[in-house]
Formats: sequence, structure tokens, C-alpha cells
Amino acid sequence: MTALSVNINKVATLRNTRPHAEPSVLRAALTVLEAGAAGVTVHPRPDARHIRERDVLDIAELMREPRWAGREFNIEGYPDDRFLDLIERVRPDQVTLVPDAPDQSTSDHGWDLPGDAATVGPVVARLKAMGCRVSLFADPVAAVIDGARAVGADRVELYTGPYHEAFGGPRQGEVLAVFVAAAERCRAAGLGLNAGHDLTLDNLPTLARTIPWIDEVSIGHHLIGDALWMGLAGAVKAYQACLAGD
Repeated sequence: MTALSVNINKVATLRNTRPHAEPSVLRAALTVLEAGAAGVTVHPRPDARHIRERDVLDIAELMREPRWAGREFNIEGYPDDRFLDLIERVRPDQVTLVPDAPDQSTSDHGWDLPGDAATVGPVVARLKAMGCRVSLFADPVAAVIDGARAVGADRVELYTGPYHEAFGGPRQGEVLAVFVAAAERCRAAGLGLNAGHDLTLDNLPTLARTIPWIDEVSIGHHLIGDALWMGLAGAVKAYQACLAGD
């Protein structure tokens, strides 16, 4: 079954509206793990608008506890010196590289490969030397997937924003077919396959059923939003049920 990694950035966003530590990001990480999530995702940005360096260090310490053996810590971000220094200290299970500008509100496109190969390739090699699995945020484009393989990435994370926008409308089938073709190209290239961005309880079952070889989905915004109504543990279980086809 496709693994669920829960992105807890939005918990940090809420916390940062007050000059104290509540709601606790560490408690959120613990809660999703206790609910059965396969991993925790964070995306520390240069302006620390949500996840802060201290959060990353605290979650890394939590994930090293024996009871969470086999669970994954995934850190997303743009590979500037600050980010890479943090990765060097933490050495998470997976690093997902995204081409975000510092002032970008959210990730909304993948790497321009092979055009970005000179930037991405040395970083991929450095991260793999640290023992991290490396995933590249990518649009569902054949040349990009081929470029990800060429720079030595282990996985591709398909940016599913366009799928969310098309879901339930006349272009759903057309857009889904683009993602299926990209997923098949990843599989043929020997790349692992992740997916993320605007996946919901409505659109996730179709994606998971159509592309059952997705290794992992990273879900934050909508899962945390659903947690307002069903609780954080309940939201995790609901998304897992989608992945299981229940």
C-alpha cells in the first residue's frame, strides 16, 4: 500500500501566530505517528514562516526513538547552504528537493530538468553520501523524469496540483492520463515514485487506485484542515483508509 507521510507545516503556521509554543509541532508529529502514519514531512523555509530549525531538531530526536523504527522523516526544501547544513546535522531518511524561491507561498512547480542538472546533480550526490534517499519535486513531464534519473535521484515526487484543479471536471481524465504516463516512465526508469500537493479525501482514492505503485504521498494542508473536524488522529486514519481502498 502507498505510504502516508503527514506534512505538519500548517500546525507550525498556527503556532507562529502567538509568541509561545502552542499548538505543539512535536506533539503533532507524535500524534500522526501514533495514528499509524508512515512518516512525518516538514518544509523549513528561509523565513521560518512555519517550521523552524528547532522543530526539525526536535522531530529528528523523536524519530530516533526505537519505537518509531521504520518510520520516515522527510525534509523538503530548496538546497541553499542553510538547508544543506541543517540536513547535514539531521540526516533524515529522505530529502525532497524543491525549486522554491524564498518568497514563494507554496510549492507550485517542479525542477526544470535537464536544465537544472548543474545545480541539482552535485546536491543529489552530496545528500546520498550522507545516507539520505533523494526525491526531486517534478512536473509530470518525460524530460524531467529522465533528467531526475540522470542526476542520480532515487525518487520523483510528482506535483499533483494540476490533478487537484482538474478533479471532478471535464479535464479530469485527460490530466490523470498525463500523471499515469509520468508514473509509468518513473517505473520504467527504475525511479521510486512519490506524489504530493492538494491531495484530498475526495481525489486521493482515484489517484491511488489508478497508480497503485506510488510509494508515498505527502499530505499536509488538506489533512490538517480535515483534522479541525475529525481530529488529527482521525484525519490520518481517514487518509490511510483512502490509500487502502476502504
